[in-house]
Amino acid sequence: MSVPVIDFSGYSDSDPASLRTLADSVDQSLSSYGFIAVTGIGISAELRRRVLDSARDFFAAPVAHKLEFAYTDPIANFGYQAPLSETLQPGRPADLKEAFTMRNLLASYTRSEAWPSPVFRDTAREFFEACRAAAGRILRVFAVALDTTPDFFVSKHSGENLTMRYLHYPSAGYVVDSDAQMGAGAHTDYGSITLLFQDAIGGLQLRRADGSWMDVQPVADAVNINTGDLMCHWSNGRYPSTEHRVLPRIGHGERYSIAYFTDPDNNTLVRCLPSCVSAACPAAFVDMTAGQHIQSKIDASQSPEAAGLAPTKKTGNA
Repeated sequence: MSVPVIDFSGYSDSDPASLRTLADSVDQSLSSYGFIAVTGIGISAELRRRVLDSARDFFAAPVAHKLEFAYTDPIANFGYQAPLSETLQPGRPADLKEAFTMRNLLASYTRSEAWPSPVFRDTAREFFEACRAAAGRILRVFAVALDTTPDFFVSKHSGENLTMRYLHYPSAGYVVDSDAQMGAGAHTDYGSITLLFQDAIGGLQLRRADGSWMDVQPVADAVNINTGDLMCHWSNGRYPSTEHRVLPRIGHGERYSIAYFTDPDNNTLVRCLPSCVSAACPAAFVDMTAGQHIQSKIDASQSPEAAGLAPTKKTGNA
């Protein structure tokens, strides 16, 4: 079994028929896995190569240099995070990965002290904006699939919680003590959708409904898309927020990836959409603001005691 691949090259804002065709394909695939792979999304192979090269160059730098740009504040959610500084799965060892996280990148663009170099900054901005445009296309297709106005989701993602992460999973320098050690522990994503760009090295897995793990193999020129907790909430569980993880790469070849988290603005009220609620399928989630959920998840991941936080499900008839 593999993640479905959907070609977005026929997307057109001005052609409702193209949106509906894509919406039908996306709806069917996401309902099964919460993961799809997308081609033809409008991000060139040349730009993808340059941004991955930029990430590799940064992670290859001496530790002392990287720590000059250290992540210090989960509210800002910006900067370098060393291996073993994040725990995505509660009760498990800290993750064997390092990251450079850029929340609301455009707001930090002019802070020269935040960036390893002008080239790093400018390449990151170019890729961030390309991802934002691609995410907008995907969100419009989601809106059509869920029978709401095409810009319903786009209007709720102005930028304050749009976050890009460069990720490196080292192949040496650490010891994997047990089967519990992961490159990235099992978790769900926090917000609406994630765009994940993988290199050719594997390691990403998603959890099937039966509890077993399935490899998500890299697909040439494709980006993986998965739905997060808040899209699961909006769709009343129709699009699951699927648990996923990355296996440790020690002794298996280092892995690089880039994640673009498309998360709603803090004050966005997330409520199950009317099209996803009926007498036979009542609303399963309590209304909440996006910021409340996203920040609680970020805060928890910075501690070894990270707790498994998810949107609160209703109980009884509440």
